[in-house]
Formats: sequence, structure tokens, C-alpha cells
Amino acid sequence: MSTPEHDRESHHGGAHLDRATPLRPEGQVGDDRRRDAAGPSVGVVVTAFDQGRQVCEAVDSILAQTHAVSEVVVVDDGSTDPESVAALDDLGAQTHSSPTVRVLRQANSGVSAARNAGIAALSTEVVAVLDGDDLWEPTFVASTLAALVQDHDVVAASSWLSMFGVAAGGVEPAGGSVEAFLPRNAAPASLLIRHEDWQQAGGYDETMTQGFEDWDFYLRLLRRPGTRVEVVREPLLRYRTHPASANVRSMEARVARYAQVLSNHRDTFAAHLEAALLGLEATSTARLAAWEDLVVADPSVEVGPVTFGDGGMASAVRIATARARTTS
Repeated sequence: MSTPEHDRESHHGGAHLDRATPLRPEGQVGDDRRRDAAGPSVGVVVTAFDQGRQVCEAVDSILAQTHAVSEVVVVDDGSTDPESVAALDDLGAQTHSSPTVRVLRQANSGVSAARNAGIAALSTEVVAVLDGDDLWEPTFVASTLAALVQDHDVVAASSWLSMFGVAAGGVEPAGGSVEAFLPRNAAPASLLIRHEDWQQAGGYDETMTQGFEDWDFYLRLLRRPGTRVEVVREPLLRYRTHPASANVRSMEARVARYAQVLSNHRDTFAAHLEAALLGLEATSTARLAAWEDLVVADPSVEVGPVTFGDGGMASAVRIATARARTTS
């Protein structure tokens, strides 16, 4: 889960990755990536900022994977909280874990810069991303890696998730092709990708410091025709929820964030305009239907002002009809 630190003003320094510099020399994409005997080697980037001991829990969930990872890099995005700094120091001092956990420190630059710096430091063929306050179930890597390697047109793999913390429950994103990602983000930020695909996509957009950077990155990955994002139909990601999370804060400016995604991928939206508009309408209609069900179930809830031209009048009629039926 992207966290509040990444809403802070971006600074340059530390392990910051300059997006004007090619991620790898031409013709060397993936050439020197290390391969494990059992298949592609997997490295993990954990991004952290003032999350206390939660980052240690995230790392523990990585080390407990049934499919062992080869490298773990924790990127400290300028933490200032003493407990967080101490936790990161402890991680960096560990020498008994396998693999050894490396800690990179940088001035606060946002989650995109932190992910880019961490991925650039990995020598593995496959890279994974985990936010410092989230957790993986033990089979996350094994299941998503199997989904990723089954087809070269699969450019990323993730899974369903279970929320814990302030809110609890399961969430079942669908993944899919680029058309599925135009009306809304269709996969969690925690993912597995090939190192070369991250390079070819240009990395995460480091100007996006207020949220939706993961959505933008998925659209970058899906620029190649015929590609898709695979989502494992099991809740293998444990997503920590709290009121100050960037996921919640980004909703407060959702239209502005969506406008930035649209601006970054204007050609893609134009090429799939019908799918984008119909997808937005389908999402809106589904939300309206869910709201109707809640209002009908509780007669004390007032419908309020009826809107025009967006299904509001039809919704009011359906609610009134259903309520009359239940009271007759």
C-alpha cells in the first residue's frame, strides 16, 4: 500500500534514479540477469518511510516465501521517525538471513523514485515490489511467478488481496488487457515483473508523488499490443488499511490524479476510447446499483436530491418501487 510519505514534496538526492538516463545500455536489456537453477531469479524491493517496525514484518513475509527469493532491497525514502530509523538499521545489520537484506537510503523523493532505485539495484531477472506496511502470504511469489512465466504476453502478475487494519475484507481485482486498465486501476501495486519490462517501460513516473503511480505504470507496461496483467485468484497480498494512507488521500483528488494518468497516456486512451467510456459507465452503473440495494435495505435512509441524466431518476423510481413492495 502506498503510504503517506510519498505525498510529500519530491527532493533529489541519495539513491534517486534520473529518468533522463537510460536504465540500461542499448542492447543489454536482461543480458546479465542472474538465473537460478529452479527458474528465473527473483528480487524484491520494499519501499519504506516512517512505518516503524511494520517494514520488518514486510521483510519477514518475504523471507517466509515457499519460493525463495535471491535478493531483498529495502529503500528508505528519507525516514525521520526514530523507531523507523532504528528498524531500518536493524534490517541493514542482519547478516544471518538468506538472502541478506540490503538497505538503501535516499532523500524523500516519493514511492516511484524509491521503487526505481530499488529495482535498479537488483541483479535478478524478475523483480517484485512490496510496500513497507503490507505483507505477502507464503505462496505469493510462487503463484505470481507461475502466472508471469506462463506466457510472454503476461507483463505483470499480482493477486487478490485481503484488507486488515481499519477496514477488513477481501478485494478481487481482475487484471486484464490495457482496455481493463483505462476506466480504473485493475491490479494492486504489489506485483512481479520481468526486469527488462521495467526498463522498457521507462520505470515508474517519478513526477507522480500524489498517488496513481502504480496505475500509470501498469499502462506503461501494457503499451505493447496483446499484453495483459495476470491476477492470481487467491488473496495472497495482505493490504494494511489506515485513514492516512495514500490510497485514501489520493481519493480526495481522484479527478486530478486521473487527469494526470489521462495526460500521460493520451494516445492509448484515444486508441481505445469506446472501451474507456463504456468501462467508466459500467463502473458507475454497478456502484449505483449497490447504493440502491443499501438504501432499499434501510428505509430510514433518505434518497436526497435526485440527479438528472446519469441514472438518478431511474434509481429513485426503483428505490420507491422496492420500498413500496416491502411495506405492502
